[in-house]
Amino acid sequence: MDLELGGKTVLVTGASKGIGRAIARVFASEGARLVLAARDGDALAVLRDELAQTGAMDSRIIPADLASDAGRDALFRAAPDVDILVNNAGAVPPGRLSDLTMDQWRAGWELKVFGYIHLCQLYAGAMIARGSGSIVNIIGMGGREVRPNYICGAAGNAALIGFTQALGAETPASNVRVFGINPSPTLTDRMATMFRKRAADELDDADRWEELIDPKAFPFGRSKHPEEVANLAAMLASPRVTYLSGTVVDMDGGGQWT
Repeated sequence: MDLELGGKTVLVTGASKGIGRAIARVFASEGARLVLAARDGDALAVLRDELAQTGAMDSRIIPADLASDAGRDALFRAAPDVDILVNNAGAVPPGRLSDLTMDQWRAGWELKVFGYIHLCQLYAGAMIARGSGSIVNIIGMGGREVRPNYICGAAGNAALIGFTQALGAETPASNVRVFGINPSPTLTDRMATMFRKRAADELDDADRWEELIDPKAFPFGRSKHPEEVANLAAMLASPRVTYLSGTVVDMDGGGQWT
């Protein structure tokens, strides 16, 4: 099926690695023109060159600190006209309430919670004025399956779920869609790094990290791949799915019900 994404301009934040990188690849494969934003400009340049080698349309990179109002304003000034915004940048620290300082709470929320809200404010305003556009918020199952050892993410993701639903209820009047995806734990570099540390501590060999991943702990007997999140994002952002807004899709393989 042609997703009708050819020629669309898609801004992906947090595009330098993990789910964001996979999302960029999938949209590029559908013929979209990518604007890639993240702190790591070198990693973005590598991704841009990789996409070019696959025959994708020219991608634009914008190194940006999206944990600040100034950084987000600068990104919007540099790329104000996009058809699809994918909010993906964010790293909320794990830990219980007693484990985290208020500075850690603020840092985690400034990038992800306020980062998403601010970019939605900027880009939804432009899309509403234009009468077209879509916003995809990559949030996380931590806002549904709340855990005390991820309390900062539980609160932040829950806030973004509510925010996405509320904004997505307003924008269809202007032909703009806003929706979200809640991925459960996904096999990204971040996840691998965490398991490598555990393997070094528990097995004295970081390279044996995959032995620590218990297939019984995951639906379908495996962890989810970032490409699966990316494919869903592209499918739902397609002009073929025009009656979707205010929805946040839980992508956890049904794990929350087991």
